[in-house]
Amino acid sequence: MQNFSLLHGFIASERGATAIEYALIAGGISVVIVGAVIAIGVDVTGLFTTVQSAFN
Repeated sequence: MQNFSLLHGFIASERGATAIEYALIAGGISVVIVGAVIAIGVDVTGLFTTVQSAFN
């Protein structure tokens, strides 16, 4: 009987699901940040190349 109540408590708990949801949100935000940094990095590299060639 104790095993059943332990299993029922584990299934009824939503703490694990909430943690997984927050982890998925954080992972999604990280992917967006990395994509933005890569996109901006290419633009900044082009800008520095243009400035460098203007000085030469």
